[in-house]
Amino acid sequence: MPIKSMHEPTFMILTALASGPQHGYGIVNDVSGISGGRVKLRAGTLYTALDRLRADGLVELDREEIADSRLRRYYRLTAAGSERLAEEAARLRGNARVAMMRLQSNSGMAGA
Repeated sequence: MPIKSMHEPTFMILTALASGPQHGYGIVNDVSGISGGRVKLRAGTLYTALDRLRADGLVELDREEIADSRLRRYYRLTAAGSERLAEEAARLRGNARVAMMRLQSNSGMAGA
């Protein structure tokens, strides 16, 4: 069965969590850094995505703590989340490889 493509923000959230548990603000900053500032997550988008990823079994709550009188939740990737991220990375790598091969094979025709 073909692997369904993943939306970029979801891919970036899973990628951020691949390095270890993080709280929401940490995920937002990490995603911005990973994407070179291209992907900017808003709090509503992030927490909606995290709720969906939790329901799908790809992310789980790691721990909660109080910081500056506010509850801070840390999330972590599950084994299923790691597997799904690896599948998506492989799918993207395969697509990029085909694109680069085609660009290289057409480079001689660009001046024609």
